[in-house]
Amino acid sequence: MAIFFTGTAGSGKTTTTAAFGRYLEGEGYTVGYVNLDTGVKRLPYRADIDVREFITVEDLMKEGYGPNGAIVESYERLRPRVSELAGKIGELEGERDYVLVDTPGQMESFLFHEFGVELVGNLHEPLVFYLFSPEILKRPQDFCFVRFFALMMEMRLGATTVPVLNKLDTVGDIEHYRRFLEDMNYLTARLKFEPPMGAYTAYRLCSFLPEVSAPVRVLFISARNGEGFEEILDVAHEYRCACGDLT
Repeated sequence: MAIFFTGTAGSGKTTTTAAFGRYLEGEGYTVGYVNLDTGVKRLPYRADIDVREFITVEDLMKEGYGPNGAIVESYERLRPRVSELAGKIGELEGERDYVLVDTPGQMESFLFHEFGVELVGNLHEPLVFYLFSPEILKRPQDFCFVRFFALMMEMRLGATTVPVLNKLDTVGDIEHYRRFLEDMNYLTARLKFEPPMGAYTAYRLCSFLPEVSAPVRVLFISARNGEGFEEILDVAHEYRCACGDLT
């Protein structure tokens, strides 16, 4: 089973990939690792499949590209290899219980480039976890944003996407975050009292989110201390069963 970890830069994708892999191995599972980041210098895990074998941002910068241009160009050059990479990941899935896929540090290079969409589309029912950090959750509309962004990601990639609040170890009042992320009625009620700029749009969006989103729960984890990893594994088990209910 292929599990993708996505999220914005600094959300902890690579750290989670390594730490969750160690957790799975400790539980007796066999794990494969895939690195899709052409710009990373060092990895905290041994990648079985690594796109840096084909191209790196550093190589492209030597050709005269700037940092951003090199990132975009790297995935342009990788795109013809999508079928090859998907085949390698599929083979790895046949050998291991779980294959963890670490996506690029700059999420847009995976999510908004056809390389990422085509790769996910060439795999058999992969599961995507969208990581986000508590520091971006300051206002009620921020909570609405991350819930909707997970839904947009699911639409873009065509794969079930589960929102995951990472860095739980940095949070003081976790119940505050849980209430805003899990109770949509509470969130929409709070949005009514926010200043009109942006809050009204968030209120309307959150009001019908339960109607358009698949049944899925928000997860709360810490890649640093492993808290919540058992919930990721539970969701993976539920996803593999015929029911597919991730509530």
